[in-house]
Amino acid sequence: MITTGKYPNLRLRRNREHDWIRRLTKENTLSVNDLVQPIFIIEGKNKKIPITSMPGVYRYSIDKLNSFVKKIIDLGIPMIALFPYTERRLKDNHASEALNENNLVCKATKLIKKKFGNKIGIMCDVALDPYTSHGHDGILKSNKILNDKTIDILIQQSIIQAKAGCDVIAPSDMMDGRIGKIRKALDKNNFSNVRILSYAVKYASSFYGPFRDAVGSKNLLKGDKKTYQMDFSNRDEALREVALDIKEGADMVMVKPGLPYLDIIRDVKRNFKIPVLAYQVSGEYSLIMNSIKKGLVDDKIIYETLTSFKRAGANAVISYFSTSIAKNL
Repeated sequence: MITTGKYPNLRLRRNREHDWIRRLTKENTLSVNDLVQPIFIIEGKNKKIPITSMPGVYRYSIDKLNSFVKKIIDLGIPMIALFPYTERRLKDNHASEALNENNLVCKATKLIKKKFGNKIGIMCDVALDPYTSHGHDGILKSNKILNDKTIDILIQQSIIQAKAGCDVIAPSDMMDGRIGKIRKALDKNNFSNVRILSYAVKYASSFYGPFRDAVGSKNLLKGDKKTYQMDFSNRDEALREVALDIKEGADMVMVKPGLPYLDIIRDVKRNFKIPVLAYQVSGEYSLIMNSIKKGLVDDKIIYETLTSFKRAGANAVISYFSTSIAKNL
């Protein structure tokens, strides 16, 4: 029970009168330690290509990564997340490029680790949609996603990424049972210290459009992803997904998208006391950026939205605003 006083003896505005008292009584704060910076990578040299659907976000060729990563390290951001733009010629029905030990993600990981070592953590996305010709996160046959055959490939993808130096394996595919099998394979291959960040709660959302553009899968998707990503109407199901992934060996869990699902972040944190990350996804980012550009809101909204994740219980936030907001923290 919350015990409160009674007006006029209790005046809650007293603690809002001046900046110093507002700072002193603040319940949640945002720091650079709470941020993860996503990076899109592309083949070629000397490339920094703007993503038109995500103002201020770029695809970087690998030779451009070191300077950007150094900037991120200097800001104090603890982790980056790598996402590849895969050329059409490298996409096929079986996501073969995902298993290429010299693919974009592996090359970028090796380069960053060689240059910076453990000064920053590297998160690698484990999913097939950047590599499939049909845009799905799994193997497609007769218009159905094959759960177990997809997991077989995800296991191999995880091992390849771990060998390249990835610190955090992040399965975002939403196949049933993949966390346990990936954990077992990592341990068997002497990668017991490689962490698993499970996209345990990933909703079938309309907020992903700009991301699919960024990784080159937007116009390829056949159908939708509702048979494996969650129904956005569901809340209890999220807790069941998290419970299963923790049991299978997840070190951390993700809720994606972010802002429309603050209630889920709160539920997961309260029920499981496990590190929870939120993903402020591409659609959220683009809506905010375009609103700022049009003068509908000011840029203080960035700090407000990121703080809301902390208030809900998130330990960290993957956000395309990470580098820009870190300068002011």
